[in-house]
Amino acid sequence: MPTETDQRPLRADARRNRERLLVEARRAFAAHGTDTSLEEIARRAGVGIGTLYRHFPHREALLSAVFADAVGELLERARVLLEAERPCAALVEWLRSLITHASEYQGLSGALMSASGGTGSELSRCSDPMRDAGAALLGRAQEAGVVRPDISIGDLLQLTNAIALAAEATPDEPELADRLLSLTLRGIRPD
Repeated sequence: MPTETDQRPLRADARRNRERLLVEARRAFAAHGTDTSLEEIARRAGVGIGTLYRHFPHREALLSAVFADAVGELLERARVLLEAERPCAALVEWLRSLITHASEYQGLSGALMSASGGTGSELSRCSDPMRDAGAALLGRAQEAGVVRPDISIGDLLQLTNAIALAAEATPDEPELADRLLSLTLRGIRPD
């Protein structure tokens, strides 16, 4: 729950520090994965580890902040796809976008899979709007009769993250994610 100090606008120097931390975290997570040392991120941002922890009390808070922009783009994409003529194709396109996003940062898929349990953590609060957006796309495809009614968005998100995780572990096979997604899609279609 936010505290009173979280509600106050940041001073200019604190805002700059926060932005530098986010820039360096994005770079580090893209280059070395989400398990990158927080001390290294703080050092590269030119601040002390205490400053990092003042802005981001734990790794999940930093991950959530780093991925907020991408989440916004994925949510907007889902809103646009809700109007698509073919609901199943719209759902598939959005799932592909999720896999692409998750594969940008090594370790993100694993973090998202563990956050999907709805623990109320920073990362799960970041993924909750994604779950809602995906549920709307899935519901539309189910209403059209092109996706089995017993499929849940939780199942699809776990499968999507697992596909991204498998693709991450096999970088020399770039078509793996698409192949696995195609197999998954065969399983969600009605008999």
